[in-house]
Amino acid sequence: MKSSFLLAILSFLALSTVIAQRAPADMIPTTNGPVLIQPIVHASLVLETHAGLIYLDPTGGADNYTGIKQPDLILITDIHGDHFDPKTISAVRKPTTILVAPKAVADKMPDSLKGNLVILNNGDKTTQLGAAITAIPMYNLPESPTAMHTKGRGNGYVLGIGGKNFYISGDTQGIPEMRALTNIDVAFVCMNLPYTMDVSEAADAVLAFKPKTVYPYHYRGQGGLSDVNAFKAKVEAGNKNIKVVLKDWYPSKG
Repeated sequence: MKSSFLLAILSFLALSTVIAQRAPADMIPTTNGPVLIQPIVHASLVLETHAGLIYLDPTGGADNYTGIKQPDLILITDIHGDHFDPKTISAVRKPTTILVAPKAVADKMPDSLKGNLVILNNGDKTTQLGAAITAIPMYNLPESPTAMHTKGRGNGYVLGIGGKNFYISGDTQGIPEMRALTNIDVAFVCMNLPYTMDVSEAADAVLAFKPKTVYPYHYRGQGGLSDVNAFKAKVEAGNKNIKVVLKDWYPSKG
């Protein structure tokens, strides 16, 4: 079993280098074998684990997932189209795929996607595909009923897999709940104005919760792409023990 999983991982890694538009995958060791991290685009990524494939916020059509196996689990963070894309979900899922989403997303979901739906709201927990999943708040500051991301509507997630904790921020600012996180091994942190936070706020939040490794993702805003090199410099200046990994989350289509 372990050897077949390793062969699948090696095949996945080889494929990611063949598809020129897709950023290369990374491998994170865990007690249950490696977790493969495959950036897709913007807020979308794939985690391949010993138990199967997890898609995070799949969007942009099935072509974005060419050569990647269908998901066993899909996590959705928010109602906006760069996170919740029913057409893409319908195109990539299989009949047994489990969907995890906040109630606000479930309320907008077509009945055809609700067969294997698990609703999580902030603070809720579930275990799916061998991953212990906790829903974390994500919202704009200052809190306001007219904010683009209101508290309680969407979820960030912490996934516990093989003794490692993976944090997916979703759309948020450097909220107290993020800053209070502990024991995060790998974090995916957004930074795009005016929707979430700027580079300085993102770096300050990361320095507060001290993940071992952080990937800036979801960094395209109204003014174009955020300066992830500046983010890396700020984090490394504040804590040289935090590894900042830069990937191209906006691959060319041609």
